[in-house]
Amino acid sequence: MLFIMVLKFKLSAFISLLITSIIVGILTGMPLSEIAGSIEKGMGGTLGFVATVVGLGAIFGQILESSGGAQSLAHYMVNKFGKERSSWAMMITGFLVAIPVFFDVGLIILIPVAYALSRDTKRSLLYYGIPLLAGLAVTHSFVPPTPGPVAVARILQADLGLVILIGFIMGVPTVIIAGPIWGKFISKRINIRPPDEINVQDPELNKTSQKIPPFGLIITLILVPLILIITSTLVDLGIEQSILYESSFTRFVVFIGHPFIALIIVTLLSLYLLGYKRGMTKQKMLDLSSRALGPAGIIILITGAGGVLKQILVDSGMGKIMAESIASSSFPPVLLAWSLAAVVRITQGSATVAMITAAGIISPVLPLLEINRPETALIVISIASGATILSHVNDSGFWLVSKYFGMDEKQTLRSWTTMETLVALCGLFFCLLADLLV
Repeated sequence: MLFIMVLKFKLSAFISLLITSIIVGILTGMPLSEIAGSIEKGMGGTLGFVATVVGLGAIFGQILESSGGAQSLAHYMVNKFGKERSSWAMMITGFLVAIPVFFDVGLIILIPVAYALSRDTKRSLLYYGIPLLAGLAVTHSFVPPTPGPVAVARILQADLGLVILIGFIMGVPTVIIAGPIWGKFISKRINIRPPDEINVQDPELNKTSQKIPPFGLIITLILVPLILIITSTLVDLGIEQSILYESSFTRFVVFIGHPFIALIIVTLLSLYLLGYKRGMTKQKMLDLSSRALGPAGIIILITGAGGVLKQILVDSGMGKIMAESIASSSFPPVLLAWSLAAVVRITQGSATVAMITAAGIISPVLPLLEINRPETALIVISIASGATILSHVNDSGFWLVSKYFGMDEKQTLRSWTTMETLVALCGLFFCLLADLLV
């Protein structure tokens, strides 16, 4: 039903998920009076967390982007690595920038660096571009507070600190394989020259200062919320396992490491250090904050609709039936979750919709499987990696890459689509491997 509404009738994913949820509720025999209550409960329960995290993360990312922080990272990395190893510099830059900045924005503001490197070295643009794309794509899918994994983590009730930690662990080997290694291979077979006619400058992103912010400040701001959230999770686990004793100090550490508090802290720091201290007016900072919430709003609503689907499956009893069926089979939950996300991704294109749909379907199953916190975090990453697979002509990212790299459809399929599939398969492989250990 979801596919028909999205693909044939071109309804938005938000409306399609809501309609699908209602129809599922009716077909499973739920009283009509309870369906509306389930919608409200599913939407509210999901968005109470996701809207706050995604909204704060979007504002932080917008300030970082508009201050020139992404360029600061790129220039520092390229200078440190040198032109011969600049593909690794582009990979690391993309990996870090995509933590606070949306994938498409990160590509647009960093692609001029790849253009310049390609012109200077006479190498194919893919030699530098694929590592950049891999860095952006892996972090966008694997490491909160990017919206996709945040939404999936909330729907599955996963610990966000563990998702960040496992996302990094899984992301590093994945991005190396799909980035510099694949980029070096495919750049020898497809020689793409930087397209001169593309204007990559967004007039709305005028910097408040000609001098970009220092690298140390940018990397500190990016790492602050991650360190706070991970520390909070580890302290909480220590108390739970009786390794640490609960005290005023540990309660404070857990408090400031809550995603809400950690992101409020880094957002205020970025507004002050990257905005006010660098000559940005209060009105400009307000305008940038408001602008950031536009794209975030779409993701928030789709996530809420995914929460509705989950709640309908729970309240109708479908989740219990699915759980009992899966529990009696030999199909690993990690592989099932990955497969669900992959099918939705290939069919309708949007990675976000694929993540939300798969999470909504698998969520009611998890309580009956009695899996632990690390296993739940692994399922979040498996869904995120499955939703990355086989980006093709129904994905807006496919056309964005095609445009900025000046490639035709065949070249984009051979380079970008294969890279995305490598990310998905590596993510699945490392999740299955880790699942044996936890």
